[in-house]
Amino acid sequence: MSTLLVVCLLGGTAAAFAVTQGLKLDESPIFRTQIGKLVSPTAGTEAEIVFRLRESDAVTVTVVNEEGDVVRTLQPRRRVRAGRYSFSWDGRGDGGLALPEGEYRPRIRLADERTTTTLPNDIVLDTTPPVFEFGEVRPRVISPDGDGRAEGISVRYSAGERVHAILFVDGKRRYLGRARESGVIRWTAPLRARRYRLQLAVQDLAGNVSPRARAGTVRVRYIELARNVIRARAGFRFAVGVSTDAPNYRHRFAGRRGVGGGRYLVLRAPEEPGRYRLYVQANRHADSALVIVRAQ
Repeated sequence: MSTLLVVCLLGGTAAAFAVTQGLKLDESPIFRTQIGKLVSPTAGTEAEIVFRLRESDAVTVTVVNEEGDVVRTLQPRRRVRAGRYSFSWDGRGDGGLALPEGEYRPRIRLADERTTTTLPNDIVLDTTPPVFEFGEVRPRVISPDGDGRAEGISVRYSAGERVHAILFVDGKRRYLGRARESGVIRWTAPLRARRYRLQLAVQDLAGNVSPRARAGTVRVRYIELARNVIRARAGFRFAVGVSTDAPNYRHRFAGRRGVGGGRYLVLRAPEEPGRYRLYVQANRHADSALVIVRAQ
C-alpha cells in the first residue's frame, strides 16, 4: 500500500513539473519593453514606451493611473504586424489637460491573445520645480585669456535630488551640468571686458526648472589702466595703476618700449609738452590712456 502511494506521489510530482516547464516554455507575446521613468507636462518632457510584439495582433495601448483607470489612449485598437513599436506619453489625458502628479503605467491589450497586460514599470508624473541652495561666486573678477590665472568662476550648489545645474550669463544659458545632488559649477569663456549679470537655476530629471536665483555680477578684466587721462609735467616721473593678473606686461609710450610688473607703472614724461598715448599689453589684450604733458 505504501509503495503504491509513493508511486502515485512521484507521478503527480512529475506531472506538475512537466506542466510548469511547459508554462516556462510559453513565450510572452510582448517582450523587450523599455519604459521612461519620468514625465512632466509643464516642462514638455515625454516618457517613451517601447515594446516588441512577437506575432501579429489587434493592439490597444493605454495609460492607467494608480487605481487602474484608463487616463490616456495612445493607440486605439488596430491590427499590427510583429515587430518593434514605440509610443510617447506627455503626461496629459485624452482631453489634453495635464494629469495630477502620481504614478502611471502602460497597459497593452491584445485582442487575438485575449490578454490585457499592465506593465509593471511605473512612470512618475512630476510637475514640481526643484529647490536648491548655492554659495558664493568666486572670484568676482576674471580674465579668461588662457594663462591659467583667474580663468573663470566657481560656485557650489546643493539640492535634495539629482538635478542639472544651470548658469545664465546676461540672461543666456551658458552652462548645464550633469545630474547630481550637489556639486560645483565651474565656468569660463572668452568674453569682452565688462560686467556680466549671473543667475543660477536647476533642472530635475523630469525636466522641471526652478526659478532663477540672482548671483550678482562678475567682471571680466584682462588688463586695465586706472585712468583714461593722465596729466604729467615734462621731464618728471608719473605713476598709473595697472589692473591685471598677469605677472608682467609690456608698455609703449612716447616712442619707448619696456616691460613692467606690479600694480603701478612708473614712467618719465617727455621733455616736450604735448599729448601722448600710453599702451599696455598682456596675453594678447591691451588698454591705453591719453597722457597730457604740460611744461614745467
